Amino acid sequence: TADPHSKEVLLKYVNGNYTNYAPSQNHFHSSNFSLEILSTKRQDQRLYEYIISKDAKEKVWQIQLEVYEPVSDPNIQVLSWALANDSCTVTLNCTAARGDNVSYSWTGLEASSSSPCAHNGSLLHLSYHLNATSLACACTASNPVSSSAVTFNSSACSFEQRGESPGMLQPPTRLLPTSRPALALQGI
Repeated sequence: TADPHSKEVLLKYVNGNYTNYAPSQNHFHSSNFSLEILSTKRQDQRLYEYIISKDAKEKVWQIQLEVYEPVSDPNIQVLSWALANDSCTVTLNCTAARGDNVSYSWTGLEASSSSPCAHNGSLLHLSYHLNATSLACACTASNPVSSSAVTFNSSACSFEQRGESPGMLQPPTRLLPTSRPALALQGI
């Protein structure tokens, strides 16, 4: 077993000079004293310490590195339909097949906080009049390192009227794709 008091030193900086003990794993930026971990892997997720020693004083910062799998393109599944009095009531479920710590949010494409689409969570219960103009709702699946979105158009309620069964809406339309490096640092 490993000694609980031993530490792996990645870099040492003394009197303006530094020694990088793992140059294939990290890059030290002396201009701003940041340490970049290259090709982040799951094994890199752990607690790191940043120590500055000067004379008889020492200052220690602890940084928890979290590594996340980016979110895959989400899919919207129609869980239930109900048609009555020229209104459609539908329950939608938005899911991403891959990604860590995924959260879901729904928004209307008209960007109003009072939109019937505005909701946090993977499930959306939506009710709208069939004669109204088309209602478009976007589901965004996100985590700290990425996000991806797919849209649902209210005209999809007509699928049930034609006798087609509810199910997956394919193919997804991607909106606002964003991607950031797959790591996040969190100070403790």
